[in-house]
Amino acid sequence: MKTTYNLPCNIAQTLNIIGDRWTLLIVHEIMVGNTTFSSIKKGLDGISSNLLSDRLKYLEQSALVKSELYSDHPPRYEYTLTQSGNDLEHVFNSMILWGEQHLEKCYKRLVHEKCGNEIEISYYCTHCEENVDDLSVLKIDE
Repeated sequence: MKTTYNLPCNIAQTLNIIGDRWTLLIVHEIMVGNTTFSSIKKGLDGISSNLLSDRLKYLEQSALVKSELYSDHPPRYEYTLTQSGNDLEHVFNSMILWGEQHLEKCYKRLVHEKCGNEIEISYYCTHCEENVDDLSVLKIDE
């Protein structure tokens, strides 16, 4: 049985869904266009077929991934991300930026397509219609 965090925290509850080994990498493979079991497995050197199958089922149950049968014999599925799964792109971009600053060897950069320069993340207040750097995390009362 999967270990879960029983904490009233967005981070802990999110990790209950995407915190297992390989899970985010599977989502990333689908996001970059590897949408079949074999192409996902090929992109993730070292993952076993059983583990990949289990993780894909769990991601489907968690509504991050949906599957569509594209071959009856043998049954083969194509995997796509739901809106919830696609929303993880911001998490991946944040991890790329963190890696640029903190990894000994950096493998990817996040750049502006138009000019090729590196970008940074900013937070935007829709009410004030401006970028902000003074933000707080507020606990929501139950």
